[in-house]
Amino acid sequence: MILRQYLHTDPVGASYLFGCAGRASAAVVDPIGDIAPYLRTAAETGMRIRYVIDTHVHADHVSSGRALAEAAGAKVSFPFRGIRDGEDLELGNVTITILHTPGHTPEHICMLVTDRTRSSEPWFVLTGHTLMVGDLGRTELATSAEEGARALFGSVQRLKALPDYLEVLPGAYSGSVCGRSLSGKPTSTIGFERRHNAAFRIADEAEFVRAMTAEIPPPPPNAADIRAVNAGMRTKAA
Repeated sequence: MILRQYLHTDPVGASYLFGCAGRASAAVVDPIGDIAPYLRTAAETGMRIRYVIDTHVHADHVSSGRALAEAAGAKVSFPFRGIRDGEDLELGNVTITILHTPGHTPEHICMLVTDRTRSSEPWFVLTGHTLMVGDLGRTELATSAEEGARALFGSVQRLKALPDYLEVLPGAYSGSVCGRSLSGKPTSTIGFERRHNAAFRIADEAEFVRAMTAEIPPPPPNAADIRAVNAGMRTKAA
């Protein structure tokens, strides 16, 4: 397997290129900014970008997904191609299994990634802004804070059911507007977050909702307009 993590600072976020080198098939997740680094990595590793996947409709930046998909001749997960909970996407010997994890936004997905040349069990999970190192994603950008928090509680239970050894590759880290107590370390494991992530540890739904709806930070500038652009409802943000 080939795996590359790209850490961005304006806005703060993380994106990924990964796939099967043997079958020359790759996916890019949550692309931000200039698409050249993704195309360059694909060319250097001899892989074709088959899928461009946004984990959700972002509110803090305009996704590069459409531009990258057009340049690479790839399929885009949203809004052009619907995707379902439990669906598998094949990249040669690498399989992506989709988990619908609403809460940060209603359409949010996480992705379990398995390299079948290594094991039949998943190797890592791409968690977008659902689970990040040290915190969970804010819940009011696309719905009410309470409604989002209740949905997120259910999604957290799905992630808690994953094995402790599973690596967590999130979509943001410290400095992102999409979380409150984020770590500067951009990777973790389910087990570490289960032990040290205060929000992830909460077992009672009412307590969880109270915690997630308290002290909500200001929204990103032009959040609604940016979401509309990313959803294909507008051509540019105001």
